[in-house]
Amino acid sequence: MKNDACSIERCGPADIDEWARMRDALWPGDTLASHREELEAMLAGAGTEVAWIARDDQGRAVGFAEASLRHDYVNGCTSTPVGFLEGIYVVPDRRRQGIARRLCGAAEDWARSMGCMEFASDAAADAIASHRMHQALGFEETERVVYFRKPLESQA
Repeated sequence: MKNDACSIERCGPADIDEWARMRDALWPGDTLASHREELEAMLAGAGTEVAWIARDDQGRAVGFAEASLRHDYVNGCTSTPVGFLEGIYVVPDRRRQGIARRLCGAAEDWARSMGCMEFASDAAADAIASHRMHQALGFEETERVVYFRKPLESQA
């Protein structure tokens, strides 16, 4: 199928089950129930976190993108707020058909409408396929960062 057979719509309550299943495929560390709770909170929020769902010509969910508005520092960016692509997923048999590009475009349009001059994202250092997808969507790598943490002992 061609990507023009897909529709891209803003996610709503009726999309939660399919959206949560795709989210679980992208981020399998949480339970489906946990994903649903997070999505319900996102939809009930202030509108600084939004998502889109791609559906094929038979109404099946084939992808999603989530974006947020960030006012904190975003690595490599010089303006605020910044639109941030939090996650993007297309089911394996529909990849490389332009669906991710259309989902990302919807997120970029939203970020522009929110006054953003930059749109950013991130990917794990070893997620080479994600790096390639981001580059294909027009992102440029800005920097690499290693995060550290140190537990603090109580001062009892």
